[in-house]
Amino acid sequence: MPAMAVLQAEGAVNAVEENLRRIDDYAARAAEQGAELLVTPELFATGYAPARVVGSDGEGIRAELAGIARRHGIALVGSTVEAAGDRHHISASLFDRQGVELTRYRKSHLFGPEEKSVFTPGNDLPDVVPLMGLSVALGICYDIEFPEFSRSAARRGADLLCIPTAVPTTGDVGGRPPELTYNAERISTLLVPARALENGVYIAYANHTGPDFTGLSSIASPYGTFLGIAGGGEELLVAEVDRLEVDRARGLNTYLTCMRPALYG
Repeated sequence: MPAMAVLQAEGAVNAVEENLRRIDDYAARAAEQGAELLVTPELFATGYAPARVVGSDGEGIRAELAGIARRHGIALVGSTVEAAGDRHHISASLFDRQGVELTRYRKSHLFGPEEKSVFTPGNDLPDVVPLMGLSVALGICYDIEFPEFSRSAARRGADLLCIPTAVPTTGDVGGRPPELTYNAERISTLLVPARALENGVYIAYANHTGPDFTGLSSIASPYGTFLGIAGGGEELLVAEVDRLEVDRARGLNTYLTCMRPALYG
């Protein structure tokens, strides 16, 4: 069975050369462990700081990411800034093991005032492309928190969702008890496996670590279980994926075939 990897690490802001070197190192490690695909966090090459990195050289960084994929013979998902005229998008690219960019997706759901002040949301659904015997679609961070996003991809044939992300810590919640407040860690521990279960898909969810992010990157199975979940520190997750398990999971939980879209507008 093919294997895939998810990188959780801290991308230093505006330290592109160093961040790319770390992706290169982890791509080598992932390939050595038998992984055919490595998914990296949102805007990892530039560091996640929307207003500070919006003018970064996305085209040049994508060329470097393609070279890393080609050098180590591993498919790679990397997130960059994409300029389109006077607009800028947070994008994610999937490169195959020869460094060919198979697809690029623009983040549809921007998170928070800083992202919205400098980036434009994408308006296109992600492509579904073949890789490792699976059908793969990309999403970015906040996208996965909307159930319609994952359901749309699954209904269009996706077996695996690759999600570069940057989930900030919740911060001070005023000393309220845990059961009466919001904690951003629940995106990883509740929403990601729920999206996998309700759609019968694998989800590769790659987050930043460090003091400002939640960590908890994961690889979720079509059964809503974790094949790997990181803690708060730097980590490389590797897990096997199998198209037959997608079929089996969807046979057990028939959400995709039982849903009646006409009821919901």
